Formats: sequence, structure tokens, C-alpha cells
Amino acid sequence: MAEVRFNKIRKEYGSTVIVDDIDIVFPDGSLTVLVGPSGCGKSTSLRMLAGLEEISGGEITIDGRVVNGLEPKDRDVAMVFQNYALYPHLTVLENIAFPLRATKTGKRDALRRAQEVADSLGLGALTSRKPKDLSGGQQQRVAIGRAIIREPAVFLFDEPLSNLDAKLRVETRFELMQIQRRLGITAVYVTHDQEEAMTMSDRMVVMKDGRVAQSGQPEEIYARPNSVFVATFVGSPKMNIIAGAIAGGEFRSSMGSRVALGAHVRQESVILGVRPDDLLLTPNPAGLARVALVELLGPRAIVHLDAGGDRLTSVVDADRLSDLSTGIAVDLAVRPGAAHFFDPDTEDRIELS
Repeated sequence: MAEVRFNKIRKEYGSTVIVDDIDIVFPDGSLTVLVGPSGCGKSTSLRMLAGLEEISGGEITIDGRVVNGLEPKDRDVAMVFQNYALYPHLTVLENIAFPLRATKTGKRDALRRAQEVADSLGLGALTSRKPKDLSGGQQQRVAIGRAIIREPAVFLFDEPLSNLDAKLRVETRFELMQIQRRLGITAVYVTHDQEEAMTMSDRMVVMKDGRVAQSGQPEEIYARPNSVFVATFVGSPKMNIIAGAIAGGEFRSSMGSRVALGAHVRQESVILGVRPDDLLLTPNPAGLARVALVELLGPRAIVHLDAGGDRLTSVVDADRLSDLSTGIAVDLAVRPGAAHFFDPDTEDRIELS
């Protein structure tokens, strides 16, 4: 186990800055997820930690040791890639044992240890198969087993579940979390999927344009996003964002829609953020918003609204749908204490009292 630190890490390709002086602490034994849109620098950051990319500036430490100049094999890290990178001519057991064989461990000892790892991953009955005879989830577990057998200080995962279908992704995600918690090894996980980041991480680092937009526990980031970018990136369906002004306990958007806030504050110019779960709907023939579309998701539904030109979403219980059919006019209100406010110029979070 080891704590990992990024101190002013920078990566440039010519005049293009990919990672811009970032500081991140990956606590000992934690599972930290780097998440963000394509091109934000998350995979490049992981590859710099692995030693697969040279850094342009700053310092990376693993367990207090500076690793900038070390080769990947000398950093005591193990990486699981998106494409699994299994050897097609080797069996499951031989694939898992390969890292030990590469370090001159005796064949019998390496295979014995590989069998123990395979059993722990539910692969014990599949050890004689070749990768082509395995499902995607089983191949992923073989790749994880190959990383585990090295007993590294740090696990690195580069979008390891993106090739799996939705059902298998959820199952493998759960297995991976269990493995990491059982072993207690520090893990850094890269994904573009914010739902994956929310459910898996002890700590989440949201990246944008090569910088850290916000970091912390996932529930903290969800509850108090520090910018419009983080607010709309984290959470599904995404947060409603509306530009306008506040007066007399009511928000009025620049497009003409109105949302009851219940708080008697005044702000001439502000961006209002409301999670769909916190946008309350009340049928009213004189309401300024109309139901445009309803998506039923079992016990809940996503209601899409046309509010004077603003496109909004609300999540409601399915038993309310008889009151909220397409074309119905509604009044809008925010659940008490659930409104988020952002500066219209900087798009940073502000507090209104």
C-alpha cells in the first residue's frame, strides 16, 4: 500500500498543454477516480503515473519516493487496460502467472500462486481455457488477476469496463470494488462515466481542460458542485441550469419561465441550478411550463418540460404520471434548501442568504 502524490504535474506536447500544473493526493488504500470528458487529461495523468508518458514538469511520489525518472517496471505499479491485453496463446492460468514467470519465479511456484489468485476471482474452473473462450467479464478478471499476482503498491485502471455491455459492466464494477477493498491496495481509476465514478470512488477528481475542476468525496461533489461545469457533469439526469434573476422569493429566467424558491433574497443576475429530483411540479392550467415528454423508468419517470423556451427536466414518482401527461401546464418550485446558485460571469458557485 502507498500514498501517491502529484505535485504541480504538467504535460506539454509542443505548445499544447495537456495537463496544467495539477496537485492531487491519492490516499493510502483508497480508490480514487479521475473523471471528465474526452481530452481533459485524465488518461495522460494515469500514464504519467505509470511511467508510460514523460512529465514536462512537477513531481510524482509513491510512498514518499520520487518516481519521475524511474522506468515503469521499477515503480511498483500494475496497470489494467481497456483492451485487457491478454496473451491469446496462453491459458488463463499462464496469463495470470506471466508476471511472476517474467521475474524468474519457478514455474511450479508461479502456477500455484496463479491458481490461488484465479480461485479468489471465481476463475478456478476456467484456468485451462484460452482468452478466446472467455466472456468479456471473465477476460477482465484475468487481467485483474495478472495485476494482483504482482502484489503492487498501486493499481492503475484505464477505462477497464468500457468494452463491456451494461449488465456486465455493473457486475464487474462490483467485483472490482470488492477486490480493491479486500486487498486494501491504493487504486487510481480513469473513466469518462460519471455514474461509474460516483458509485466506485472513495475520492473523485473531476478534470476539465487539463486541470482539476473539483476533488473530494463523491457525495460532497454532488451536493455542492463548485461550478456550472461540475454541476452539469456530475449527476444523471444532469442538473437544470437557468440564467435569470431573483426577486420576492421567485426566480425569473431570461427566457420567461418562473420558479418558486421560497427564499426572500434578491439577485439581479444569477444562474440557478436545480437537480431534476429537486424540481417540483404542480399542475396548474395557468402554469408557465408545459410537459413536453415523459420517460417512464419503472417506479420513477423523467418529465421533460418546456418552460418559456427553457428546456428542463424533473424526476417524479410514476404514480403521479396521471397528473403529468404530455401538454399539461405546471407551476415550478424548488425543494427547500436544494437550489444552487452560480455567478453568471465566472460560472463559479456563490452563496445567497
